[in-house]
Amino acid sequence: MACHPLSGAPLELIDTLRSGNAWKVRLACGYMGLPIMRRTLDIPRGDLQAPEFGHINPLRQVPVLRTREGAWLAESQAILWYLGRDTPWLPDARLAQAQVASWLSFEQTMHMHNFAQPRLQVHLRATAVADDAHIVALREAGMRAAAIMDGQLARSPYIAGDAPTIADIALYPYTSMAGEGGYDLSGLRHVASWLDRMRALPGHVPLIS
Repeated sequence: MACHPLSGAPLELIDTLRSGNAWKVRLACGYMGLPIMRRTLDIPRGDLQAPEFGHINPLRQVPVLRTREGAWLAESQAILWYLGRDTPWLPDARLAQAQVASWLSFEQTMHMHNFAQPRLQVHLRATAVADDAHIVALREAGMRAAAIMDGQLARSPYIAGDAPTIADIALYPYTSMAGEGGYDLSGLRHVASWLDRMRALPGHVPLIS
C-alpha cells in the first residue's frame, strides 16, 4: 500500500465521544492508516463553550482537525476531502470526483439530519420517543434517502462505484446507527450488505474506542 501523503506524526483531532460526524474522521484515518491523537470534549461539562475551543472553532462544533499546515479545519466533509486528496479514497478523474462530491451533498441535504436527529433526541438526550410525530416525519424522509442509497448499491458495491471513497465514509456512521433513532433498515438488503463491507474494510474503528 502506498504511503499516505499526510503520513507522519499523529494528526490532532478534537471530538466528542458519541459524535457521528467525528466518527467519520476517525474512520477515514483508520481506513487510510493515519494515526491520530484525540482530544475528546465533554458537552455536559461545557467544553464546547470554553473560550479556548471558541478560538479553535467559532462554530463550537466537532470535529476539528489540526492540519499538517498547522491550521484548524472544521466540518466533517471538508476534513474528509482534505484527508482523501491524492489517495484512492478521492478519485483523480474529473467525473469520478464529481460523483463523490454529489454523494457528499446528498449526505448533507437528504440523509444526515433525518438520521442524526432521531438518534440524538430518542437515544442520546431522551427528549423524544420513537413514535413522536416529528420523529416519525424525520424517519419517513430518512427512509426515502435510504431507498435511494439501496438503489445505488444495487448497481455498485460502494456508493460512488466499485471502490470505497470518502462518500462511503460520510454516509456510513449515521446509517449504521439508524436503529438508535427507531429506524428499521432490514428491508434494504443492499444497504445491509454495504454496511457489512464497510465494517470488514481494514482499519475500521468502532464509534466507542
